Amino acid sequence: MERTRDVLIVGSGAAGGAAAVHLALAGHDVLTLERDAQPRIKPCGGGMAASVQQWFPFSLEPAVEQVIRRVDFSWCLEDPVVAELPGDAPFWIVRRERLDQLLADQAIQAGAERLAGVEVNAIRRDRDVWHVTTTDGRHWRGRAVVIADGSGSPWPQRLGLGAKQPQMATTMSVRLEGQGKLSDGTTRFEFGLVKQGFAWAFPLAGGVNIGVGSFIGKQDADPEQVLAQLLPDLGFPADAGIRQRGQLRVWNGHHRLDGNGIVVVGDAASLCDPFLAEGLRPALMSGCEAAQHLNRWLKGDVRDLRGYSRSMRERWGESMAWGRRIAQVFYRFPGVGYQLGIKRPTAPQRIAQILSGEMSYGDIAQRVIKRLLLQRN
Repeated sequence: MERTRDVLIVGSGAAGGAAAVHLALAGHDVLTLERDAQPRIKPCGGGMAASVQQWFPFSLEPAVEQVIRRVDFSWCLEDPVVAELPGDAPFWIVRRERLDQLLADQAIQAGAERLAGVEVNAIRRDRDVWHVTTTDGRHWRGRAVVIADGSGSPWPQRLGLGAKQPQMATTMSVRLEGQGKLSDGTTRFEFGLVKQGFAWAFPLAGGVNIGVGSFIGKQDADPEQVLAQLLPDLGFPADAGIRQRGQLRVWNGHHRLDGNGIVVVGDAASLCDPFLAEGLRPALMSGCEAAQHLNRWLKGDVRDLRGYSRSMRERWGESMAWGRRIAQVFYRFPGVGYQLGIKRPTAPQRIAQILSGEMSYGDIAQRVIKRLLLQRN
């Protein structure tokens, strides 16, 4: 009979990888189950604050391809705003598939096991043991389970975790070879072309990740039309790049992220920032946080995993509650938001501080919302 593992992790992206690393380092028997048989290109932004390094005992820099020092904003490709980021709040761009592999390698080095090309089709609890089955008939037992298989995961709703009705952002991600007109160390945010959302361009080493996202409302914007205008402005053919459409779960309220020996992390937990679409930092944060609480639970130091949900609410959710309010106002009146928000002298620095974790949305939200609503009325 297959031995009972300490932890079964479904998904080996950033959140699952972070959890696997810390649980393995704590001495637990960890098995990660990954659906993709081979590493796949992930053209999502890949931006994260350098401050995430403090959560790991090894360097993340092998996955870092750019350090961002400048942000260019535009409205319908015009009305530019250029912001130099403060030196104490650096922002990293990583190639996501490289970061995921780095975390997986570190977890394996610490003693974890990883199986690729296995698709989970059943997760159930029987007495004190979780049972996970895959489409090819294989079966594993675990004392605990981590759900880390991204925005498309069916498991949070089936198992009563996270948002009952997730709010989905519609996205299009593009990976391009060459950097066009985008300079090293510079990111680009375009607000006017996307209805109720924005587009972004993040430089890699010898490439660019471009994304288009709509975050509230009907989300009927055509990302292909946006790209047909944005790509030539960045120095690329209108039809260039490897493209992936997606649905991204964004934060839409405080929800329970734990159950009896089970937690949900990363995009599957609907942690993505509803205003700036930042998903990598909360993915890594939740993976690390979940591992800490699972470690204590597996050792018998705590009776349940409720502390994980409480901690994520305090560390992330409280700020996102204000970020959601800002997004609802900004993206309904984006022209006003750009003039009164982005073009304010202090706004770019505030955005950098939010992305770096130095400041929360709550620190600025009431002033921002009041300014937008007063101008609109």
